[in-house]
Amino acid sequence: MTMSTILETSRLKLRRYSEGDVAELLPLIGTPEVAATTLRIAHPYTEQHAREFIASSQDADKIWLAITLRSDGHQIGGIGLRLAPQHEHAELGYWLAVAYWGKGYATEAAQEMLRYGFEDLHLHRVSASHFKHNPASGRILLKLGMRHEGCQREHLRKWDRFIDLELYGILRQEWRTGE
Repeated sequence: MTMSTILETSRLKLRRYSEGDVAELLPLIGTPEVAATTLRIAHPYTEQHAREFIASSQDADKIWLAITLRSDGHQIGGIGLRLAPQHEHAELGYWLAVAYWGKGYATEAAQEMLRYGFEDLHLHRVSASHFKHNPASGRILLKLGMRHEGCQREHLRKWDRFIDLELYGILRQEWRTGE
């Protein structure tokens, strides 16, 4: 994906992050509700965290994009693929600002990322996971056609608590046929 590439859906544009996104990013990603549903988002989330995230979003093994509204360009979240090219697979991750939960934006953005991953990157498989205490994310993954592949019990530790991780995956053939 080139720096200028923008993926579009009916309501969204997915674009690369830039330094200019820091100010808008902080209040969206910096809430405890967002941090509680993700492994890699700290709370409190500082300007330094945002700058490090934006710098790392340019790494060759990652494609992290800002989710913005087509109507006004307002940033509402982020989505990405962590690539493992030698295995032709990637891990899908996403987050949305709380005000945009429950409106179908995560599903819409994730559908476009799957399309990009399978059609443009020629991936064989895409996986995703969510904390067990965030079943809404599991419903999104099922809407994408992903299959629930299991639970890693008390697999991760966040905020001094061990958390179960629910695992999902989809193969290119399954995505293509809608099976």
